[in-house]
Amino acid sequence: MTKNFGAGLVLGIIGTLLFAVAVWLTVAYTGAYNVAASNPHADAVRWTLDTTMHRSVANRSGAVEMPESPSEQLIAEGARHYAESCAHCHGGPGAEPAGWSRVMHPEPPHLTEAATEWTASEIHWIVSNGIKLSGIPAFGSHHSAEEIVALTAFVSALPGLTADNYAALTGSRESVGQAAEPESE
Repeated sequence: MTKNFGAGLVLGIIGTLLFAVAVWLTVAYTGAYNVAASNPHADAVRWTLDTTMHRSVANRSGAVEMPESPSEQLIAEGARHYAESCAHCHGGPGAEPAGWSRVMHPEPPHLTEAATEWTASEIHWIVSNGIKLSGIPAFGSHHSAEEIVALTAFVSALPGLTADNYAALTGSRESVGQAAEPESE
């Protein structure tokens, strides 16, 4: 009886796996899943991709070492790189991202909030390697190691910056997506 139960269990597991593969291939080859950027992911797909991304970054970023207390000069250098390469999609304190970036799926996060979810090592890894199917490129292939460290230091500092700090560091009083409100006198 135990022998039959064990064989039945193994056959059941194999059958379930074959069924799951058949469903996966059916969805893939029939185009049943809508991949249009105008249609957000289903909750289960979004959760799966988001969880996979966070776990993957955490597992791969451990070897990255960042300065404990980055200098103001390093943060300012990173701000310049951010303004050139990142602000269009992510915006900044008091600076909205470009309108076209808001219709991307997944939508690029506002890093003034989202940077708090990541360690400096994880931010460094993301900036260096990018994230597949998210729109974030691998900056490590066309930025020096020093530029990546500076950019990481700035992104890590973003959550604590005011609009005035951000404008001073990036050298701009205008947001990326629209003109900033005039300051009251």
